Amino acid sequence: MELKIINAEGQVSGSLNASDALFAREYNEALVHQLVTAYLANARSGNRAQKTRAEVKHSTKKPWRQKGTGRARSGMTSSPLWRKGGRAFPNKPTENFTQKVNRKMYRAGMAVILSQLVRDERLLVVEELSVETPKTKEFSGKVQKMGLNGDVLFLTRELDEKVYLSSRNLPNVLVLETLEINPYSLLRFNKIVLTKDAVSHLEEQWV
Repeated sequence: MELKIINAEGQVSGSLNASDALFAREYNEALVHQLVTAYLANARSGNRAQKTRAEVKHSTKKPWRQKGTGRARSGMTSSPLWRKGGRAFPNKPTENFTQKVNRKMYRAGMAVILSQLVRDERLLVVEELSVETPKTKEFSGKVQKMGLNGDVLFLTRELDEKVYLSSRNLPNVLVLETLEINPYSLLRFNKIVLTKDAVSHLEEQWV
């Protein structure tokens, strides 16, 4: 698979021969859906809590006598059937939302996503990613000069401190190391830009 290499002006300056197993895989929608769903579910924090009928504030007095009223019998106002009563099956902070994804499935799913990005011409390669001074204006100008409009995700093998400091205030730009790559970010951003070192590192990890 040939990946396009762009220069500082955003023009195609060459190509990089990459692994077909990682960048030319057939699309599998079900696998991608499962991967993204599991990633978002594993990011959930169990912080919602509801009260059982034993925990709500209520009186233990019987609302009305058992017989003769014509109404249904009732023992306590804490019943789940009553307004302001407890929940029958309440949500608790101990609830576990995690979903397991096998290592082979994860690697295959990430390869499917990267391959589809190449087919959609959303994935590009640069020689390197660096700035002389850690200034947001300088990095923003670099991105605009490349002609990268919309949300942009940069992937590098090792995150340079100057690049991190100059990019963190840009709301539409994210810079990650290849070890921090995730399926949600790959699909959320309009353009994915990898350095040549990042491509080789991904091939070392997953091929």
